[in-house]
Amino acid sequence: MSAVASGPDLLVGMGETKVSKTQPLSALGLGSCIGLLAYCPLSGMAGMAHIMLPEAFPNQPIPLPGKFADTALPHLLAEMKKLGAGQMLRVAYAGGAQVFQFGSDAGGRMNVGERNAEAVAMHLSKARMRALAKDTGGSLGRTLRFDPATREATVRTVRGPAALLVKF
Repeated sequence: MSAVASGPDLLVGMGETKVSKTQPLSALGLGSCIGLLAYCPLSGMAGMAHIMLPEAFPNQPIPLPGKFADTALPHLLAEMKKLGAGQMLRVAYAGGAQVFQFGSDAGGRMNVGERNAEAVAMHLSKARMRALAKDTGGSLGRTLRFDPATREATVRTVRGPAALLVKF
């Protein structure tokens, strides 16, 4: 018999960052957005950011640090550590689809999903972290869900059932 998570899913909205030890975390409707998941095996704590854009706008306030790839990772890690997570964090991410076509720029500057995925990978590399798994690209939106009771992260597209992304 598998463990049962307590409580309903904690929804991580666009630009938000949330942390939990017991409630499942879900980022719904990840089109061009990226759901970045971090997990601490020592404390059992998980955190998720719902990233919308590759980088924050220069000289602008950042009310939602989870909104940008360059601010989401440090903010997520800081929030988790503040609540007791250790140093050996594991990460995975999903999203970064190109759900809209913009004429002749189909693979260029307007491909926010691809740019988001590249930015997340770059910032993980700068932090000397490597994703255990990722599911990015394509043209279908996704939902990323993490269940702390099973330590499983799953990804579901609008056209299919949930599939295992990684078990931490």
